[in-house]
Amino acid sequence: MKHIAFVGLGSNLADPATQVEQALDALNGLPQTRLLCRSSLYRSAPVGYLDQPDFINAVAQVETELAPHALLDALLALEQECGRTREFRNAPRTLDLDVLLYDDLVHHEHGLTIPHPQMHLRAFVLQPLQEIAPDCVIPGVGAVAEAARLCADQTLERI
Repeated sequence: MKHIAFVGLGSNLADPATQVEQALDALNGLPQTRLLCRSSLYRSAPVGYLDQPDFINAVAQVETELAPHALLDALLALEQECGRTREFRNAPRTLDLDVLLYDDLVHHEHGLTIPHPQMHLRAFVLQPLQEIAPDCVIPGVGAVAEAARLCADQTLERI
């Protein structure tokens, strides 16, 4: 069975724009998964740990036959291939990939919550998502356009 998922991408190390572009291309190489649509790239300030470079972010829409946790595992493997290390929470990173949405699923298990628990609070997720899926609804939250409006005070630059 085919499912529609949205993946958040971010990087702030080792030529971040190239890291994100290469990761977008690599999504097509994931098992039983193909890239349907991708947003523009956006520059955003770091969240949490502030003493680090700005991030380059994007959102991709994929069609996948992978179950939610299998998709997450494939994304984590791609992060590792790109040199991702997890030194501390919100640390600088070569690549960060998150399952944002998976169909209309509301799901929580150790290591995976769908919808992504912070996505509705982050312009760097909402604006790229709204770009490629303007009518998208975040289960339990509402329309992505309304969530994005509530984050309008967050500085984000489309590049």
